[in-house]
Amino acid sequence: MSTAQETAAYATEEAPRLGWAEHAPDVYKAMIRLDSVAKRGLDPKLYELVKIRASQLNRCAFCLDMHTKDALAAGESVERVVQLSAWQESRHFYTEKELAALELTEAVTVLTEGSVPDEVYARAAGHFEEAELAQLVAAITVINAWNRFGVTFRMTPGHYRPGQHK
Repeated sequence: MSTAQETAAYATEEAPRLGWAEHAPDVYKAMIRLDSVAKRGLDPKLYELVKIRASQLNRCAFCLDMHTKDALAAGESVERVVQLSAWQESRHFYTEKELAALELTEAVTVLTEGSVPDEVYARAAGHFEEAELAQLVAAITVINAWNRFGVTFRMTPGHYRPGQHK
């Protein structure tokens, strides 16, 4: 099969709805600054796992593309990234601290109960010092905001290079 035939087999790439960063540059710059301070003090691999998991839940293809590539570039294993969408059934791939962070990520991302359950928060608080826990919640909150921009404006996945936006 030729390259042209292989390419023709794929669906057409959708164009973004709006280049929002161009139209709201101050908001974009503020998000970049917020993102850079939210990750301070967090393990880079944990930070990427949290971003990937929130992006899976929010179905943000652009952020999944970006953070999967960044996680792999940071030395994360393919196996752990692949298993992330089923982390509850793949617990043995993660540390207890990472599991607490993933559980908290889901609770903060999907607020269907209107709150983060006390037991989820307590588990995370048992693995993170208070300052680190505050940073973790900030990182979860920031990726959720990024996901909303990505999904709303249909940002196109597949073109990101690791570290491109750092």
